[in-house]
Amino acid sequence: MNLTTKDEILSRFLNANNEPISGQQLADEFGISRTAIWKHLQTLQDEGYTFETIKKKGYLLTTTPDRVDPARITSYLETARLGHTIRYFEEITSTQTFAHELVRNGAIDGTVVVAESQSAGKGRMARPWESTKGKGIWMTIIIRPNVLPHQAPQFTLIAAVAVVNAIKSLHKSINPEIKWPNDILIDGKKCTGILTEMIAEMDGVQALLIGIGINVNQQKEDFPEELQNIATSLSIEANEKLNRAKLIATTLKYLEKYIDLYLQVGFEPIKTLWEEFSGTIGKRIKATTLREVVEGMAIGITSDGVLEVKVDDGEIKRIYSADIEIEKPI
Repeated sequence: MNLTTKDEILSRFLNANNEPISGQQLADEFGISRTAIWKHLQTLQDEGYTFETIKKKGYLLTTTPDRVDPARITSYLETARLGHTIRYFEEITSTQTFAHELVRNGAIDGTVVVAESQSAGKGRMARPWESTKGKGIWMTIIIRPNVLPHQAPQFTLIAAVAVVNAIKSLHKSINPEIKWPNDILIDGKKCTGILTEMIAEMDGVQALLIGIGINVNQQKEDFPEELQNIATSLSIEANEKLNRAKLIATTLKYLEKYIDLYLQVGFEPIKTLWEEFSGTIGKRIKATTLREVVEGMAIGITSDGVLEVKVDDGEIKRIYSADIEIEKPI
C-alpha cells in the first residue's frame, strides 16, 4: 500500500478494534519520535478525527468523520491491484484530468485518484458534473489492460456492472438500473455517471481512465434546482447516510473481478450481467446521435457493447454513441 506515515498511523487506529494504542508503541513501530506521533494525531484531529487519552494505555480513536482518505478506503480494500496506490485530494479540478497527468508520468495499473470535491468535474461529451463536497464519490481508476482500442467502450459497461453490484451488495433496499451507455438510475433518476477515456497508440491501449461519479449522501437541497427532479442520491433512496469509503472499496473489488473475467473469457458474461441490470432493454427510447434521431425499442446490446434498437418499420439499428432518452409509457 502506498500510504503516508499519517495515513499508516490512522490505519493502525482503524484496525485496532476500538482498543487504545500507546504513543510509544506507535513511535517504535514507525521509527519516529513520540512528538512526531503527536503532531500526526493533531493533523488527524484537524481533519475531524477525535482521540481520547486513556491513562497508562494510550490513545483511543473515538470519532471517524465521513471522508474518503486512503486509510479509510484501504481499511475495507479486498483487491489484488486496484486501489493499492491512492492519490487523495480535498479538492481538485477533476480527478480525470489529474489521472491523465499521472499516466504521462508512468502511473501503475490500479492507481486511484479520489477527491472530496471537484471544481470542474467532467461528464460525458465534455459536460460539467456537479461534485458536492464530502457528499459523493468522485474518482478515476487508471487501468492498463492488454486490449485494443476498439475494446475500450466495453470498459464503461464493465464499470457499470461493478457499481451496480457494489451498491446492491451493501444496500439491498436500493434497486439501481443501468441506462446505456454510462448512467445508473434509481426510479428513473440519475445517481451515477461513468466516463471512460483512452490513451492509446496505433498498436494498443496505454491506459484507460475510468471516471466514476456517484451521488451518495446528498439530500434534495444539495442539488441545483434544475436537477432536483432528475437526480437522486443513494442516501435519499436508502433513507440513511452511507459509508462512502466502504462503497469505493467494494466498487474496486467488483471492478477488478469483472475486468479479470473479461480479460480471461471475453465480454459475454459481462453482457449477460449488464442486460440483467439494464433499465434500457425492453423500453422504447429516443437516441440522438451526431447524424440522426432514432426512435424505437431497445432490444439488447451486441458482443461489442453496441446498443441495438428496433425501429417502427422493423429494421434493427445499431447505436454506437448517443444521448438516450427513455420514453415514458403513455
